[in-house]
Amino acid sequence: MQRETTGILLRNGNPQGDPTTASRCGARTRLGVPCRAPAMANGRCRMHGGKSTGPRTPQGLEALQKAHLKHGRYSAQSIALRRYLRRLLANSHATLERL
Repeated sequence: MQRETTGILLRNGNPQGDPTTASRCGARTRLGVPCRAPAMANGRCRMHGGKSTGPRTPQGLEALQKAHLKHGRYSAQSIALRRYLRRLLANSHATLERL
């Protein structure tokens, strides 16, 4: 019994449907035989594809920092602004007390 595929590709570039029809990794294992795991878009499986080395350029580093920013509450600029406002409020209270 064979399933029909709809032509839609999965995130790893393999066709939807029967996983046995996916392309194989083919990297050499420790035993010296080709790996038989399904390949991702880069042609290797999740074990042999290698980890990301991270951003190398200043633009890549900046993009990574922006991606990890959630709200900015604890950024240096926000902390400095809150300290300034606290000092300003304390000075205002002190001035009102003197009047």
